[in-house]
Amino acid sequence: MNGKVILYLMGKILYFLGVVFAVPMFLGLGYQDVGAKIFAVCMIASFLIGFLFQKLGTKITEQYNLTNREGILTVVSTWLIAVCFSSVPFLAAGMLGPVDAFFEAMSGLTTTGATVLPDIEIWPRSLLFWRVWMHWIGGLGIIVIFIALLPRISGGAAHLFNAESSGFEGERLLPRLQKTAQALFQIYIFITGCTAILLLFCGLDLYDAVVHAISAVGTGGFSSYNDSIVHFKSLSVELVLGCAMFFAGGNFSLYFKVKRNGPGVLLKDDEFRCYLFMYLTLVTLVTVSLAAYGFSPFRGLREAFFQVASFVSTTGYVSADFDQWPTFPKLCLMLLYFTGACAGSTSGGIKISRIIVLARGVKEGVVKALHPQESRPILFNGHKIENSVFALVLSFFFTYIGIFVLVSIAVVSTGVDIQTAVTAVLACLSSIGPGFGPVVGATGNFAPLPSAAKLMLAFTMLLGRLEMYTLLILFHRKFWNGRSRW
Repeated sequence: MNGKVILYLMGKILYFLGVVFAVPMFLGLGYQDVGAKIFAVCMIASFLIGFLFQKLGTKITEQYNLTNREGILTVVSTWLIAVCFSSVPFLAAGMLGPVDAFFEAMSGLTTTGATVLPDIEIWPRSLLFWRVWMHWIGGLGIIVIFIALLPRISGGAAHLFNAESSGFEGERLLPRLQKTAQALFQIYIFITGCTAILLLFCGLDLYDAVVHAISAVGTGGFSSYNDSIVHFKSLSVELVLGCAMFFAGGNFSLYFKVKRNGPGVLLKDDEFRCYLFMYLTLVTLVTVSLAAYGFSPFRGLREAFFQVASFVSTTGYVSADFDQWPTFPKLCLMLLYFTGACAGSTSGGIKISRIIVLARGVKEGVVKALHPQESRPILFNGHKIENSVFALVLSFFFTYIGIFVLVSIAVVSTGVDIQTAVTAVLACLSSIGPGFGPVVGATGNFAPLPSAAKLMLAFTMLLGRLEMYTLLILFHRKFWNGRSRW
């Protein structure tokens, strides 16, 4: 493993982060708030440290092939340094301590949307924009956007791409990885732009329209208002954001196929069909349950449409206090902590594609028990799932559950009550944001939690965003064996 190559790549990515800081800097200049100076300093620091890293590192060419190990370490290091740099504006503003600033930055970049800010609206507009701008950068992925914007990163860029991407298929849309990243980035921009324009037609000003569009499409859930989407009291806003969140939870690779082959490919895809069916089923169940509880059918449908979209896409926007709902619809939302949306989306969770493969594996197991001599393959989108792939999916599922249990126990040990701890861990691991209960629920925030719990939850966010193995592999001693090249 060549550490100087990793240092060089991190230097280039710090250049990219410097450009990212420029956007809220110009916004701060426009609004004449303290953010202008803060982001200017952050931008200069990113460029200077990036320049230093490149000088200390080893320059690489397109012919250099990154090893898998170098790709993994670059991705993890990039995320950690990006979170540290992203927390600086919160620290410099003097309104958050180091732990809270780190938590807020991690929540922003991993698109979790869990916040420690008790009063959001007192913050300068440029800093509020920075919170959701992190969602948009982290949603598609720092590395994916970087590859899209800066070609010739290296001949082994696939290792960087795969270490940050979600799902188990690893499908390449186009022959060149850089072209694939560009295609995904263009779709990402298109959906964001359409959402912002529609929100303008709904009566939002330009700032609110852009802020909530990039937060929804990044499936992050940060808002510029304390009461989230409830603030607007607008059915049209909820319809636009609900649709944006739903489509942001879809597979962006599939949307590229829609561009080439038409919308019919959506219903031919196993995962998207299941995603749509699950969404419509849960909206129906929650609506009926709320109506039985005393809600009017229209109000029940309105709240179900938005909150199910918010949870299934792991965005975490709030249009109603779901903590006041009866038990059954709250259970429906809690199930979405585990499923998440589609692979290849900006959402978190286990991913529906893995759930489908596991369910079909169980079905084949039952058939095998009834007919021991019969052997049928597990299919996904008409393709056979190899035993090795099924084993990885099964391993991912049990690792996910194991991490959830262990971190929940650790958070409870800091003095947090069980309901808060369990739902907070699920919310952070699945990148949803809000949990349940008075502390981290629809109307609460994570500020009251002990610092130790916040640090563990921040680590959990990164585990969920990098789909666990990319981070957990660093704790394996063979990863650091200098004699191995993998």
